[in-house]
Amino acid sequence: MIIVTGATGKLGRRTVEHLLERAPAKHIGVSVRDPRKAQDLADRGIRVRQGDFDDPASLAHAFEGAEQVLLVSLDRAGEECVTGHRAAIDAAVKAGVGRIVYTSQMGAAHDSLFQPCRDHARTEDLLRASGLPWTSLRNGFYAASALHFLDSARRTGDIALPADGPVAWTGHDDLALAAAAVLTDQGRFEGPTPPLTGPAALDFDAVAEIAAQATGRPFTRTVVSDHAFREQALEHGAPTPVADLMLSVFAAARNGEFTAVDPTLAELTGRQTTTFQSLLEDGWAA
Repeated sequence: MIIVTGATGKLGRRTVEHLLERAPAKHIGVSVRDPRKAQDLADRGIRVRQGDFDDPASLAHAFEGAEQVLLVSLDRAGEECVTGHRAAIDAAVKAGVGRIVYTSQMGAAHDSLFQPCRDHARTEDLLRASGLPWTSLRNGFYAASALHFLDSARRTGDIALPADGPVAWTGHDDLALAAAAVLTDQGRFEGPTPPLTGPAALDFDAVAEIAAQATGRPFTRTVVSDHAFREQALEHGAPTPVADLMLSVFAAARNGEFTAVDPTLAELTGRQTTTFQSLLEDGWAA
């Protein structure tokens, strides 16, 4: 059985849908904090069990009988994130799981300027020490994050953000399909994968051009200081750790941590990776 954590989230849910195209529902299970949100999956024959990263015993129960677990990384940062991942890995060992597939990120490194990449590196260390076979999906930076940064520009036509660098923005559905492919062919990767990226690395100057092409409206790119960006985020209600985390995306991009473009994602999915323009058009049409 393949167990997917976080199956009510963007990546987990899409992965389950792609798994259903490849395997019978009875061979798929999900571990979710609130099983009520996964009732539709239970209605389709998928095993649904409650699993909370803050309750290791629940995770061991949710992972029972799993040949593989897709450990979808937590939407947390720092020690809280790594502690949750440690609990899941320990639960997988206790449950006798055959293999862990983990959703990491391109740029995962202990010296990254982006906190989540440091968290991913620490989690990969835990996987390495677990004694279990494991694969770390080095996912490209979610294009949804770029669209979040473009929220105000969508109205104003001005992309006013800190200095940045090229980022291989990547679509959730492409990454979910790749995860399903890896889960249904166990021998492909041992340890970290190559970067699983979209077809191009783009800075926000290039994004401004793409936005103009997609909408037929002019877009400008204004570079604001890191300090001004942080203060603006705080004024709009972002907690200090969140403002600092957002700012660190730009520092890491300037440091070249997200520039790699690799064909592995397209090879796994068997299709062209989705362009940023398509992702922007779909996101802005929603």
